Amino acid sequence: MNLLYVNDKRGEYPDSWYTATANSLPPFPKLKGTQKADVCVVGAGFTGLSAALHLAEHGYSVALIEAQRVGWGASGRNGGQIGSGQRKEQDELEAMQGPEDAARLWEIAQDGKATIRSLVGKHKIDCDLRPGVAHVEWNPKHVAGEHAYARHLQERYGYDQIELLDRDQTCALIGTEVYHGGGLDWGAAHVHPLNLALGMAQAAAEAGVSIYEQSEVSKIVEGDPVSIVTAHGRVEAGFLVLACNGYLGDLDNRVARKVMPINNFVVATEPLGQDGAEALISKDVAVADSKFVVNYYRRSADHRMLFGGGETYGWRFPSDIRALVSKPMLEVYPQLKDVKLDYAWGGTLAITMNRMPNFARLGPSVFTASGYSGHGVGLATVAGKITAAAIAGQAEQFDVMAKVPVPTFPGGTMLRWPGLVMAMTWYSLRDRLGV
Repeated sequence: MNLLYVNDKRGEYPDSWYTATANSLPPFPKLKGTQKADVCVVGAGFTGLSAALHLAEHGYSVALIEAQRVGWGASGRNGGQIGSGQRKEQDELEAMQGPEDAARLWEIAQDGKATIRSLVGKHKIDCDLRPGVAHVEWNPKHVAGEHAYARHLQERYGYDQIELLDRDQTCALIGTEVYHGGGLDWGAAHVHPLNLALGMAQAAAEAGVSIYEQSEVSKIVEGDPVSIVTAHGRVEAGFLVLACNGYLGDLDNRVARKVMPINNFVVATEPLGQDGAEALISKDVAVADSKFVVNYYRRSADHRMLFGGGETYGWRFPSDIRALVSKPMLEVYPQLKDVKLDYAWGGTLAITMNRMPNFARLGPSVFTASGYSGHGVGLATVAGKITAAAIAGQAEQFDVMAKVPVPTFPGGTMLRWPGLVMAMTWYSLRDRLGV
């Protein structure tokens, strides 16, 4: 079973609110015949698009191959949140990697946010980029820790963009009483992710990148040059960037043993009007809560609620995504019980065992970055940028990321699914018990 096609039609974007409001691009051609390039990038999500664009700016000839459409995967379906830092918090990284590398990891993540802002400004990408992401706590016992972490970021890293929220301030921001406090990060942001990806694709094409859609890679033959084979063509290149994330399949088991695809889901309500939307979130910011299976949500530009929640760990999406996401949505916002859900869609992202992304040199000329574990808009974009820099001979940031250990899933690619299901079931139980 191929995740590229089991839940989606070939060559078509999902029926999402993002697709309905996309700044559409004409299709790019399929790969045919033998093409030569300095670098071949496989996967046209944020990692691959950023890598291709930055490589072209470094002066390389680039072929970008996508099995479906540019921005079709998780990059065009996610919650659109651009968070600060890495997926693990800085105090954990300080213990794991030491203070110097932890500081470098922080700066890399900061550069992810700055890179998106720069790309949007430079290429005039219309993608509703807005500041502000609130992280809010279900458990009152955890609010003090959230505030202490914000103070740690200010004292250790000089990051003073987080506004601390008590319970009353949180309830004023979010039209619900289920949360007990948190922090509003004004240095973080949110965005229409598909339009960001499409804008990056247009910029890459204008920079000279050869983009090929509906061209699934069937085989990679490492050597000098690397040969990347599809059904109707091949690319011969000096370097290869694997940027497939949750849709890697069996292209490279060295990566698949460390990176695990999971499914996540989003709904969009009918338009609520400006007053109705502001009654749910008073400021135009995104929200993520503290549940292990995170709820993440924000208002849309046309005054809908975009709410993400629920995960599944098999191959197929559930038959009723609306019902799956309605459960956590109504737990937060019971006042939405009679509101129509105009769109419901799923996507496949990738996680790692320790939730840190997997950066690796798989050979002298093969690079990979993936496994962003739900923190991918900013990290994937900067991953492409620093992979391009590594190929150009400036590998310091790539090597810092690659030094972070990413464990192999127990049982490798064969047994990772049942192990993950057991782990997620346990953490979901902890959520329900309020632990």
